[in-house]
Amino acid sequence: MRLSLSFSRIISTFALASICCSATPLAFSKLETRGGRTVFPFDAGFPIQKVLDTALNISTHSWEFGTAIQALLELYNPELSIYGDAPFTAAKKLGNTSVIPRGLGYTADKVVFGIGANTLADGDGAVGDPASLAVGAYLLGKIEGYEQYAAAAVETFGYVTGSAPRATNGAISHRALYVEIWADFVYMAPPFLAYYGADTANITALQEAVFQCQAYRDILHFNATSTTTQFTGLWEHILGPYYNGDEGLWSTGNAWAAAGMTRILATVIKTPTFWENDAEAADITQWRIAAIDTLTTLIKEIIDAVVDADEGSYDNGLVRNYFNKPTIFGETSGSSLFAATVYRLVALLPNVFGRSGAGNKYINWAEGIRSTLGGTFVDVNGTTWQHVDANNGTVRPSVNPLGWGDLNPWMAGSPEGQSFVVMLYAAWRDCRLSKHC
Repeated sequence: MRLSLSFSRIISTFALASICCSATPLAFSKLETRGGRTVFPFDAGFPIQKVLDTALNISTHSWEFGTAIQALLELYNPELSIYGDAPFTAAKKLGNTSVIPRGLGYTADKVVFGIGANTLADGDGAVGDPASLAVGAYLLGKIEGYEQYAAAAVETFGYVTGSAPRATNGAISHRALYVEIWADFVYMAPPFLAYYGADTANITALQEAVFQCQAYRDILHFNATSTTTQFTGLWEHILGPYYNGDEGLWSTGNAWAAAGMTRILATVIKTPTFWENDAEAADITQWRIAAIDTLTTLIKEIIDAVVDADEGSYDNGLVRNYFNKPTIFGETSGSSLFAATVYRLVALLPNVFGRSGAGNKYINWAEGIRSTLGGTFVDVNGTTWQHVDANNGTVRPSVNPLGWGDLNPWMAGSPEGQSFVVMLYAAWRDCRLSKHC
C-alpha cells in the first residue's frame, strides 16, 4: 500500500522571497578542532586536507555540492552528521550558535534558490541531485537569519514526495520529465526524507525513505545467472525507457546506494522518541525494528558482493569501474565510498559488521582500500603516480565524473571522488575514536 504524505508543513516556493535574513551573517568556522579534539588526529597515509581543498575547488554541479556538504559535516562537525552520538539534539543547538559550521557555511555559498526540482540548485533535469543539498540547507535554516534555507529544504521535500514522477512500484524517478531509476538517487534524496521525518516527528516521511530503498532495490537488483553468481547482491546503474540506460554494475553507483541507505539506517537508529501514547509507541517500535532489519539486509547484499568479490573485480587493490567488465580499470571513487560506508557500518552495527559479528573481514577490507590510497600505481605508459598527489591532493585514477562509461582512467580529480576520500577519512577516524576499528 502506498504511503499517504501530509504536506501541511510545506512552504510555498513563492513564499521564499518574503523570508529575509534578519540577523547579521555569522562567522564561517575555520577551526581545525571539533569539540576540543583535532580534526586530523591520525595520519591516514595521504594529505587529507589537500584532498578536501581540491574537492571544494573543483565542485561545480549540484550533486557535487551536496556530497561536499556531507563530507564537511562528517569531518568538521560530526556531532551534526547523522553519524554523531545525538545528531538531532546537536541540531537544536544551532539556534544558539555564534559561528556557522563549515559545512553549513559552504551550503549558504552554494544554494541558489529556484522552484520545483531546482528549489535548492540547478539540477539539470534531475530530481535527486538538488535534493542532495537539503540536509545542509535544513540545518542551516535552524540558525537565526537563515530560515529561508530550511524553507527551501521543506519545499524540496514537497516536490520530491508529491510532484516528482514515480515508477509503477512507487520508486521516485531520478529525472524530472520522465521516469528513470538511478542507483545514485538513493544517496541524494531519501536521506533527507528520513532526516526531515525524524526531526519533525513525521513517521510517514521516515517510512517513505525506507520504502524508496526497497523500491529501488526491486528495480535495480541484478538478476544473477549460473554464470554470474559472483555478482549477486549488486545493483545495475540506470534503468528506464528513455535516454540514459546503463545496465552495467557500476561500482560508484553501488557505492552511492549503499552509502545512502547507511545514512537512512543511521537516521532510523537515532530517531528521537516522538510517539504520543503506548499503542503508537508499540507500532513505531515494531516498525523501527523491521526497518533496521530491512536496511541492514539491503546494505549487506551490496557490501558482501563487493568484499567477497573475486580477484577479477579488482585492479591494483581498487574496485573496477564496472564489476562485470574484467578488463576495465580499478578506480578510487567507488572504492573510497565503499570503504567509508564499511567504517560507518562497523560502528553502527558492530554485531553485524564489526569484530564481534564478522571478525575482521569488513575492517580488513576497508583498511586495504585506505592503505592502497596511500601508495602508488603504474599507468599503461609505465609512469608511476601517487594515488593521492602529495602536492595538491588530487586522487587518481577515478571514473570520469561526467562519463561513467569512459574506458580511460580520469587523472584530473573527480569532485565527488575527492569528497568520498574525505568521508573515508572521517569514518575511519570516528571508527578508531569509538574503539570499533
